Amino acid sequence: MRRRRVDPAAGARAGALPEAIAALSRSLPSGPSPEIFRRAKFDRPEATSALWQLLFRVLSPLPAGNALASIALEVQARLVKSALCSQGYPRLALAQLPEDGSKGSRELLLALSWLLARGPVPEQMLAQTRVPLGDEMTVCQCEALASLGPPAPHMEAEGPVDVRHVQWLMGKLRFRWRQLVSSQQEQCALLSKIHLYTRGCHSDQNLGHLSVTEAEMLRDPEGGQKLLRTLEHESRRLEAVLAWRRAEPVFWQWMVRKPTHPSPGIPSRSGPQDTVLGTCAPEAPAAASQPTFLPWVPECGDGELELVVRELQTLEEELREAVERRRVAWEAKARGCGRGPEWSAARRASRETVEKELGALQRCWEQDSGPAPAHGPHRLVRREDGAAGDRDLRAAELIRTLRSQEACLEAVLRQLQGQCRQELAGLAGALPGLIWIPPPGL
Repeated sequence: MRRRRVDPAAGARAGALPEAIAALSRSLPSGPSPEIFRRAKFDRPEATSALWQLLFRVLSPLPAGNALASIALEVQARLVKSALCSQGYPRLALAQLPEDGSKGSRELLLALSWLLARGPVPEQMLAQTRVPLGDEMTVCQCEALASLGPPAPHMEAEGPVDVRHVQWLMGKLRFRWRQLVSSQQEQCALLSKIHLYTRGCHSDQNLGHLSVTEAEMLRDPEGGQKLLRTLEHESRRLEAVLAWRRAEPVFWQWMVRKPTHPSPGIPSRSGPQDTVLGTCAPEAPAAASQPTFLPWVPECGDGELELVVRELQTLEEELREAVERRRVAWEAKARGCGRGPEWSAARRASRETVEKELGALQRCWEQDSGPAPAHGPHRLVRREDGAAGDRDLRAAELIRTLRSQEACLEAVLRQLQGQCRQELAGLAGALPGLIWIPPPGL
């Protein structure tokens, strides 16, 4: 009986795969056990419900908590399908899966891998569920507020809409908005009292006062122990994310390609059919023609990297030629159609609109030559001396920026109201004998 030769490196890689999957499971909130991933590779039905819940947790904008557990599995499955479709998920087999969790665990594992390939999912989930020790305020000035943006989806009403019902909804919305503003003002007043009364109690002289969480720790020591356990759990998740990043190539080899090349003279017992993607049945030609969505993990070697660089350069040249051909064709078509006065008027109106929006953007973002626009959470710190660091954001500067953005939004609102008046006037003029009474505020 001949003894089979064993590759020590292959054995080490085989042992690294469970460690990589375990690190991925620990880095995700309420992540399933590594056994769920192994069963999902063989499309076992007992792994389906756990993966539906995990995808819903990853794609859901709701905060973590027990409220997610109360949502039915069918509702979670429908929301996951809708979210993946809106993000451009290429496989059509996911939309055909039953929503009762009876089958489809392998397709769900592929969907999770697609999300992992698109962005740093563990880091994003860790940032969403982190414990804020300070009183923070989220600031984001990265949106182009002067642009109208994409058109909203049009929805047909089932029957005639009563204007009084619309006015009632508008009044209800104004009441909720005022209620929200008053609650935020009350919260700011309470924060100001806590910051004022705890001035000089913090060990960090740059902060000078305690936050709500730190004051609560002093008031309730048992709550401080609970917060300490939460921070320890967060630290373990951070360690799991770091371990996942180190072992991530092993996971992608298990998902999309053969682990290693066999040694010379030894027949290979693992091939593309051993990967998760290789065990899937081929889809229809329409779906199969779409690009591969999982990342390709290259082996160490300069020759393959040079080949990839040459292919990218070739693709870039082809795209440049295609863009040039389309530009020439569009210019020829524009010259052919631009002889009439209607084309000139439309082009002039488009140019004026673009110039107006660019001017609004320039007034909004270039009022001062300060630092880059603020982004992300900032800790609220009460300072009496007025000194600020290089990365600090003053409240007065933020208020001035928000007011300029409010002016831009009001200009856009007036533009939309003018368009609505024109459309309503056109509809009223199309029906003879109709008396048009515009609603108040339009």
